[in-house]
Amino acid sequence: MSVYDEYDMTIGIECHVQLATKTKLFSPADNDARDAEPNAKVHEIDWGLPGVLPVLNEEAVCLAVRAGKALNAAIAPISRFDRKHYFYPDLPKGYQISQMYQPIILAGHIDAPLEDDSVVKVRIHHAHLEEDAGKLTHFSDYSLVDLNRAGTPLIEIVSEPDIHSAAEARAYATELYRLMTYAGVTHGNLYHGNMRFDVNISVAKKGATELGKRAEVKNLNSFRSVERAAEYEFKRQVDLLESGEKVVQETRGWNDDKQITTSQRSKEDAQDYRYMPDADIPPIVLSDEEITDIQASVPTLPGEYRKRWKDLNLDFSVVNTILEHQPVAITLDSVVQDQGANDVAKRVFNWFSSVQADDIDIAAVASGLVGPQRLTELSEMVSSNKLSSTGAKDIFLALFDEIYKGMAPEDIAKEKNLLQVSDESAIATIVDEVLNDPASAASIADIKAGKDKAIGYLVGQIMKKSQGKANPSLAQKLIRERL
Repeated sequence: MSVYDEYDMTIGIECHVQLATKTKLFSPADNDARDAEPNAKVHEIDWGLPGVLPVLNEEAVCLAVRAGKALNAAIAPISRFDRKHYFYPDLPKGYQISQMYQPIILAGHIDAPLEDDSVVKVRIHHAHLEEDAGKLTHFSDYSLVDLNRAGTPLIEIVSEPDIHSAAEARAYATELYRLMTYAGVTHGNLYHGNMRFDVNISVAKKGATELGKRAEVKNLNSFRSVERAAEYEFKRQVDLLESGEKVVQETRGWNDDKQITTSQRSKEDAQDYRYMPDADIPPIVLSDEEITDIQASVPTLPGEYRKRWKDLNLDFSVVNTILEHQPVAITLDSVVQDQGANDVAKRVFNWFSSVQADDIDIAAVASGLVGPQRLTELSEMVSSNKLSSTGAKDIFLALFDEIYKGMAPEDIAKEKNLLQVSDESAIATIVDEVLNDPASAASIADIKAGKDKAIGYLVGQIMKKSQGKANPSLAQKLIRERL
């Protein structure tokens, strides 16, 4: 038994979600700073110049309300903004506008599926609207400030400490990402920091009644980093306790190259930020009707898709692969709604899960070019023995090819000469040729001796002579009849 088995880890995660608005939270500056020159997307309000006043972005409020539905959370009828006084070198006005006391999103929960088919339920304490800070780039003896991101609208989603393993932390982060992107709250580009995870982790002896001191690992922008950082930090804290040292409450960074966390600064408590109500921004007041209207446009979320697809008995990895791309999930759900949970639908799921994302054009699915009708037709051709599974996979990839744009699967099969021969008399002739070939004698003897796998050689020869067109199931049936 390892010493690590004597400890429990407890994790809570704060996630900053960049909202998909055109402009910033309180200014008309462009919210898309990708590939922009430093300090090119900045307005007087973002600079914090004297005499300027913030104006709340209505779309940011709507997106927060949509996020609330995805989080199974209630929306506060009245929420307010506060000033968080902390020295941000990359926020010129010297404070951050956030929601400390009356956040817009109240308690909720997320059900995050795990690979063993279990589910970890993570409660959401709340989520609040706030503005992002800018970006500092550090050099040996100086730092540069880029304010393009300053004022970008965020919601910060704060979980309860309901996570107790690195795998659960990754599952929660992954599901949260899906929920926010499916709900249209964020573009979800992790590379550009559209979602950033702060992992708060503590350890304690099994059976302890109190949680240990927590360390916060900041600004993780991948699910793998969330998992690896939790694994490392758990062992680091256990090693400290086992050596008689204490865990310090602090903020730590993640070094992805070295796969370690490093100390950054001591962790402040809420009172250290000197929160006070922001007098320049009126409260957000929402009626039940307004909340219902906004949330009515939220599309089907991942959990609902899983329920609809349950009867297909798909592997966990297959479902996860399909859910990685919302247009694919929408399209395949249409196949299920039309076909039911049968082999025709299941085959389409397996096609998508068996290819690399680079091999197919998701835009072709989103546009409907590779839609439910063509996919169903192709799958039905396999069911009716018009195509082999190998030929069908070839045509599946061809559906995304510009050369075959809009062509019916059967027409593509004809053009590629992949239609399977199921004419019994035509295949019987080839079967007889193969069985009469002296080279087949050894396999025939093996089959008669009970070595059934030897039939594979004979079927292979039939497929070769038919140039891959013979129905292998029919060929095997005819071989057995003759033997």
